[in-house]
Amino acid sequence: MDTRNIGSCATIPSLRRVLALVLAILILPNVLLAAESNLPVPRYVSLRSAEVNLRTGPGERYPIDWVFTRRDMPVEIVAEFEQWRKIRDWQGTEGWVHERMVKGQRNIVVKGEIRTLHSEPDANARTVARAEPGAIAKLLECKESWCRIEAQDVKGWVRRSEVWGVYATENVQ
Repeated sequence: MDTRNIGSCATIPSLRRVLALVLAILILPNVLLAAESNLPVPRYVSLRSAEVNLRTGPGERYPIDWVFTRRDMPVEIVAEFEQWRKIRDWQGTEGWVHERMVKGQRNIVVKGEIRTLHSEPDANARTVARAEPGAIAKLLECKESWCRIEAQDVKGWVRRSEVWGVYATENVQ
């Protein structure tokens, strides 16, 4: 009996198993990240709690990598797996949270420097307030390049480019 033929025949099923495993590893992440809520991904939401654990993967068995401590902070859902949401904050931090920890309410965070809130969507309109960088406000609406926000019972218009939590061409009403 020729052992070379026996050896090569035995490696073909092993090679098939290895190839199947490699394909599963390559395809599985795309299947796992498929949208689970039938809502668009990506989308903006807000944190429901003042303490939200950000995990390295979609499940409680994954370690906590970070803890968010700002209730109502806007985050972007970039992937979903069952009841878990992969989110990104305005500074680029990403991780997984349970769906209970986010809510559909739209908020924004002021970025850059102190921003002026105007009474109308016009740079020449009356100033109603100034917002510090990092301030969180409720998103009320967006028209063209302006968004109307509310913080501490003050409503005003700010340029869309000066806040994070709304897409560049998104129409918010």
